Amino acid sequence: MSEARLPLQGVRIVDLSAVLSGPIATALLAAQGAEVIKVEPPDGDTARLIGPAKGDLSSVFITCNQGKRAIALDLKKPAAIELLHRFIARADVLVENFRPGVMTRLGLDSHSLQARYPRLVIASVTGTGPSGPYAESRIYDAVIQALAGLSASHRERSTGEPGLLPTLVCDKLTALTLAQAITAALFARERDGHGRRVEVAMLDAALAFQWPDAMYNHVFLDEPPAAFPPYGGINLPYATSDGHVTVMTPQASEFKAMCAGLGQPELADDPRFKTPATRVKHGVLLRKTLEPLFAAQPTDALVKRLVAAGVPIGRVNELDEVVCDPQVLHNRSLPEVPHGDVGRVRLARQAAHFDRQPLPDPRPAPHLGEHGLELLAELGCDAAEVAVLVQQGVVQLPKA
Repeated sequence: MSEARLPLQGVRIVDLSAVLSGPIATALLAAQGAEVIKVEPPDGDTARLIGPAKGDLSSVFITCNQGKRAIALDLKKPAAIELLHRFIARADVLVENFRPGVMTRLGLDSHSLQARYPRLVIASVTGTGPSGPYAESRIYDAVIQALAGLSASHRERSTGEPGLLPTLVCDKLTALTLAQAITAALFARERDGHGRRVEVAMLDAALAFQWPDAMYNHVFLDEPPAAFPPYGGINLPYATSDGHVTVMTPQASEFKAMCAGLGQPELADDPRFKTPATRVKHGVLLRKTLEPLFAAQPTDALVKRLVAAGVPIGRVNELDEVVCDPQVLHNRSLPEVPHGDVGRVRLARQAAHFDRQPLPDPRPAPHLGEHGLELLAELGCDAAEVAVLVQQGVVQLPKA
């Protein structure tokens, strides 16, 4: 059987987005075969300044922009907007995450774009939505964590105060939502021939993420059943004699096997711990009972024994242990990629596997304006026209 094309091969995307949510979405689509042109302002995407960096390539920028080509345009200049239209005319998708109103001020409002490019998929990310009481506010991940209840559902264990996840979870889950929505819009276009506008608000994506478990007490409206304690409220790592592990035992057989593996099989028959509901109800007592049992065990031996007994358990990897975890190595999840003048980089491979295709390694991210000359040449710009664009500050090319 011949090797299949990458799923999105032939799809062209113009990416005006910056920092995380839009860029992560388009990087995922690039890994699946799409051609992505990243359009940055002359001073570059802010992500170039986040994390360890070599020159204008930070670790965050590389991760979020792998596999793209880049051009730097000053969209405040009419000539840059004209160039952008020439790129859009050749594209299937336009992605942006400007604050509400910016695209209209640039003359790129969705109605005008849809009239001019009826097959174009226009994908927009906002913080809380294009309108409403918070629409004009500056929004970042921590703000969405607060508004959507993530902060309230991840409280500090010692004080009960609302907490923040130390990762940009809302940006990343918004990116996954956006990538899926773009592919759905492209699929719909194959059926009816029409482009469409796709809007994803970070707040909406975070609420959908919260709803199955963290917000399960807010589902029933008419004669609601008794509320449950917060899901996972006591589901914290257990300290072992030389590290930490996590376990989840929702099934009776799993809980029974864990108790036996910890040398206390009778716990499984205790009426307070007999069912998932009673274990939640008496969760604090259960945890106090289990903590000394785990603390007496060395991590590796405990994991091996309980895994063999069918218990869902895993050792807690410190960050520098993640990259050498045996399953991570087996999956080739973190390939080392040559990255030009910055040397090798380690990147996470996109998680979706497609049959009849070897897993492609991630591709490098671009320097600021790195592909300006070749992209302008593809538009038919000759050397004289490019020189004028550079002289006028419309296009910024990398320094030699």
